Amino acid sequence: MSANKIQHKVNHVALVVDCSGSMRPHQDQLVRVVDEFVSGLKAESDKLGHETRISLYSFDHRVENLVWDMDVKHLPSMRGLYKVNNGATALIEASLKSLDDLDHIWEEYGEHSFLQIVVTDGEENASGGSRRHDGNRALLGPWLERIAARMGALPNHWTSAILVPNSLAKRTAQNYGFPAGNIAIWNADSQEGVEEAIGTVRAAATSFLRGREKGVRGTKNLFAVGQDLSVDEVRANLEPVPADKYRLLKVEEEAGLRSFVDAHPDVTYERGSCYYQLGTRVQVQPDKEVVVVERDTDRAYTGDAARSLLFGTGIRGTVSVKAGHNPELEVYVQSRSVNRKLKAKTRLLIML
Repeated sequence: MSANKIQHKVNHVALVVDCSGSMRPHQDQLVRVVDEFVSGLKAESDKLGHETRISLYSFDHRVENLVWDMDVKHLPSMRGLYKVNNGATALIEASLKSLDDLDHIWEEYGEHSFLQIVVTDGEENASGGSRRHDGNRALLGPWLERIAARMGALPNHWTSAILVPNSLAKRTAQNYGFPAGNIAIWNADSQEGVEEAIGTVRAAATSFLRGREKGVRGTKNLFAVGQDLSVDEVRANLEPVPADKYRLLKVEEEAGLRSFVDAHPDVTYERGSCYYQLGTRVQVQPDKEVVVVERDTDRAYTGDAARSLLFGTGIRGTVSVKAGHNPELEVYVQSRSVNRKLKAKTRLLIML
């Protein structure tokens, strides 16, 4: 290859959305938030100078491709494309078809990465399309074998992720071969849950694109935040908090937030002044502030750009996130609950 040749980054994103009958209450909202998700991909791609192409699929007991590998700059609204039907849920077939279709993309030129995100509010009961199997092993067995084999053989520059409605569905998705770090649970019983789901997906896609800048072409920890940030980025984009305006306290054992603060006579509890260290998955509401702390120096940074830096630009709703591994930085989230349980071996940041 010529030394002067540009190896531009090309991202292929497949969004695979359940359109079975149970999604009917969310149809209009889903159209709006998917449109916002696509606009977020466009904004982040423009900022990074990537080419990002998107494919959209819907599925009930049938799987339909709605958009194929289109530049996100030219994608029309989902309105008129996505329509809820009365069918069942061919989850495995939809996951496989989107992966198999992406396999046809030629990768000779450019540096390609593939990201598949599946969104469902139910469990597999209809792959094959001819009739519901509802867990019948004779009908379901071959599909389980196919998806496990396909997921196990994905190249390192392919990432497959899924949003599911509950912990049982999460375990099932793991059995299919989705990595645990690429599975998130969303509330499929509310309008807010749909917005949270797409916000979570959008934050994950933003993290994925930023990771590409650091040479990461695939991940098994998609629904985590902060692992793609550098100290230089934090210093350049966020505002330093004066050292005399906050304290960092070690939490040795699990404790209630208010009682933990009250046990330290040199600080005073005030609602909204406490920030817990992000660890396992939590919901971060749109009115919650976030702080980033350098591990080596304990310098803290925050500001209006903090949420965008962590979760992606334009995300206005609740996001469901967990901490990614970053040896240089820690993320802290504001809490207004006196009863929040602080995890052992973490820290609490208190604004003074």
